[in-house]
Amino acid sequence: MHTPPDPDSMPRLPLNPVRLDLESLSGLYRSGAALPADVAGEVLARIAARGDDHVWITLRPAADLLGDAAELARRWPDPGTRPPLYGVPFAVKDNVDVAGLPTTAACPAYSYVPERGAPLVERLLAAGALLVGKTNLDQFATGLSGTRSPYGACESPLVPGLISGGSSSGSAVAVAADLVSFAVGTDTAGSGRVPAALTGTVGVKPSRGLVSTLGMVPACASLDCPSVFARSAADGLAVLSAIAAFEPADPWSRVLPVPGPVPTRASPLRIGVPHEPEFFGDTAAETAFARAVDRLGGLGHRIVPVDLGPFLAAGRLLYEGPWLAERLAAVGDFVTRNPGEIHPVTLKVLSGGGALSAVDAFEGLYRLRALDAKTREAWASMDVLAVPTVPTTFTVAEMLESPIERNAILGHYTTFTNLLDLAGISVPAGTTTAGRPHGVTFLGPAGSDGLLAGLGATFHALTGGPALPVPDSGSAATSASASTVHAPKAGPATVHASKAGAEAAVGVGAAVEAAARAGAEAQARTVLAVVGAHRSGQPLHGRLLSLGATGLGVALTAPLYRLYALEGGEMPLPGLVRSTSGGVAVEVELYELPPSALGILLTQTVSPLGLGTIELADGRAVHGFLCEPYATEKAPDISRHGSWPSYLLSRSRS
Repeated sequence: MHTPPDPDSMPRLPLNPVRLDLESLSGLYRSGAALPADVAGEVLARIAARGDDHVWITLRPAADLLGDAAELARRWPDPGTRPPLYGVPFAVKDNVDVAGLPTTAACPAYSYVPERGAPLVERLLAAGALLVGKTNLDQFATGLSGTRSPYGACESPLVPGLISGGSSSGSAVAVAADLVSFAVGTDTAGSGRVPAALTGTVGVKPSRGLVSTLGMVPACASLDCPSVFARSAADGLAVLSAIAAFEPADPWSRVLPVPGPVPTRASPLRIGVPHEPEFFGDTAAETAFARAVDRLGGLGHRIVPVDLGPFLAAGRLLYEGPWLAERLAAVGDFVTRNPGEIHPVTLKVLSGGGALSAVDAFEGLYRLRALDAKTREAWASMDVLAVPTVPTTFTVAEMLESPIERNAILGHYTTFTNLLDLAGISVPAGTTTAGRPHGVTFLGPAGSDGLLAGLGATFHALTGGPALPVPDSGSAATSASASTVHAPKAGPATVHASKAGAEAAVGVGAAVEAAARAGAEAQARTVLAVVGAHRSGQPLHGRLLSLGATGLGVALTAPLYRLYALEGGEMPLPGLVRSTSGGVAVEVELYELPPSALGILLTQTVSPLGLGTIELADGRAVHGFLCEPYATEKAPDISRHGSWPSYLLSRSRS
């Protein structure tokens, strides 16, 4: 258990309280009204003031956090070159690895200390974010209540005694209580959405494979997704754009459209809603959802009642089918050897997986495919599905009375999402007449993350959230929408994108696939490999987006290159040089963009860098940034790091 810091010893901002949303922090830093160390001190003081609220499992030492904050200010004095998450405090769920900090999965006996952090954490640190600590969770991410942890049960900051939801309980509360700007969670059955609804936060559940799960203790490896909690859809999307990337070493990673960092207003959509929604007797929640549907209609969207039967049947497979055995496969050996270290409810849930056979597994897969096919009729009439995030709410005491049955109720509208390969975002929908928080989840085909964030931001603005950002014409934020999928205004709808074998289809599913191919009909586009400053989370990324670039994910060069750190300019830059001997594979990000953009980039690129041809590990030859060899004679060779973000992260730790 962590020891809260002494609030009287922490640096404080001259203006208190300070808002921790990304826009407010950026304004403070740009104006010079605050430094990252000031914000870090304020965060530590807030944590100390709350005492032991069961949010944290491990807090970083105050000296380490303040030291990292001071280093950010020294490294990035010029606001114009700062990375996108400069000085933004965040937390990480304690089933995700952070180098040098214990990973417990809320089981002290399971604890280990990784030498390397999860790729998503390393990307956040490279983007300038400040890690505060690791948060509580339902043990082994098994549960949706936040009450299955030896570190205590979190409560929602909104209603005394109300559960926070789980399994990402601490992450959601850390954001809701204004202790951090955003937090990393995970989502298998709804753990990134249920806590969002119960704490009044936004929960971004990315498409499966959009964000790497390497360095994450698996619950169901085939379904797991990292998730993001934030105070707004805009903040959640900004974080998602920094961590989304194809990871070659991750067997579950996929090449999907990478959303831009700013949500855009969605054109009128066909929004499916449950034909006969279930609220388990909670009439106040039923009224709240009806009001949310009316608001969606008021935004100009067409409301389409749909049969949720196949969706709900698929969701029941998660705990009543072979995926329960997949949970046991992740930690079963440890559980078998150490039953006394497992939370009693978690042990009861996991033990059910041991009776399932290989025949059960195949029968479950066949059943899921059949149900997936049945959802095509619903997707033929809608672009997005809107459901209550939870049908009702419970207090901690109520949850402890019936932990398994009420957990199933909490997951009524969430458990089918990953099984059916959908993306989602949960946004606050106000308060019920009973005084309980209510949330609405928007679901769409894999790859529709940008579309869902735009819809979520527009809806949230009607329920107390910030207004949708309106970027300047021609800005990087405007062009970031290039990777956002828009639904068609006319024409038959389609099955979602994961159904590769379905009949020829148009609509949202086909639009997602078209986004990944970047619309060859409209204009021939070219592929560009970027090594450093133009990568996501780096200072010049916005310049690339402003040229209409669409992210294709991460790749490796052929083992023919050396990577160098070029110093002395406005910002540190990498130099990629083709080597005649001793070359290595170097990580790059790939983007599609109009051929005309290459000419613009060429005029913006200053010697010793230039555009040339880069050979990839898969044999493709693409355009990319290369460095003239003369500039590397005195430059440090950083090839051993394998990528520019990994090198920057190593500097931050030294």
